Amino acid sequence: MKVFDAVVIGSGPAGITAALYLARSGCSVLLFEQLSPGGQVLSTESLENYPGYPKGIKGYELADLFAAHLDGLDIERPTGAVESVSGTAGQFNVRASGEVYACKTVLVCSGARHRPLGLENEDKLLGHGVSYCALCDGNFFRDQAVAVVGGGNAALEESLYLSNIAGKVYLIHRREGFRGLKVYLDRLEGMPEKVEILRNTIITRLNGDTELTGLTLQNVQTGEERQLPLDGLFIYVGLTPATEFLPEALERDAQGFLVTDTEMRTNIPGIFAAGDIRSKLCRQVITAAGDGATAAQAAFIFLEQLHP
Repeated sequence: MKVFDAVVIGSGPAGITAALYLARSGCSVLLFEQLSPGGQVLSTESLENYPGYPKGIKGYELADLFAAHLDGLDIERPTGAVESVSGTAGQFNVRASGEVYACKTVLVCSGARHRPLGLENEDKLLGHGVSYCALCDGNFFRDQAVAVVGGGNAALEESLYLSNIAGKVYLIHRREGFRGLKVYLDRLEGMPEKVEILRNTIITRLNGDTELTGLTLQNVQTGEERQLPLDGLFIYVGLTPATEFLPEALERDAQGFLVTDTEMRTNIPGIFAAGDIRSKLCRQVITAAGDGATAAQAAFIFLEQLHP
């Protein structure tokens, strides 16, 4: 069985960068891709704060550029979902789609998934008015009424995107203040005819049996409830890390994200983590790429120490 120097799990900005750096350092690399390379970049309409693109760049365009950077490099890129990681430094086994791959180091760049609201009928109405991706599903609601729930950059960015498609956008946030960038909030507040911001408000019920017909809302300060008829709901209330296939011994924070040091080393020697999977303050494309580069360099040094 071939033993890879490194197996990189995930082909978003962190994983692609890590694989790129490792391959250029002469390491044998296997990069797992679950679907298409790019990760959550593919579900982003545009990026306005990625250096080098002062006029912004479409998410899919940046994902294509990331993937093109791997062309010509000696990187194996199987498609499949990783099922488990076992072993110790220098002798790890990564199982995916029934196959086992041996490697000396593992770089976890599997990212995170959108967190659900946890309401009754949420799963049932997914794809029938409920969505976690405005870029994917926004056009189904052209000139209709939709809501976005959340208070971070993702919620604000997708509200702006939907304001160009939907007839009316309701931005729902459980607090008075937003965590997202002020520049996005200022734009949304500047179009009151198209966007209505509902602060201090939570969703208590998703209405509709086979299709979403509206929401039951509650003001968290007064307890008052109201009905909001609409056609679509886009949920951006945080992320859940994709760690279910990893050893339980890996240290996690209270939300389940992997704990690393500044060099992306986990508490298990030989396993590194980069990107949205990490416990950290800022989850952006540029920080994911930086994490990937750092993890690759740390893994390279680790490999050198394995065979001095």
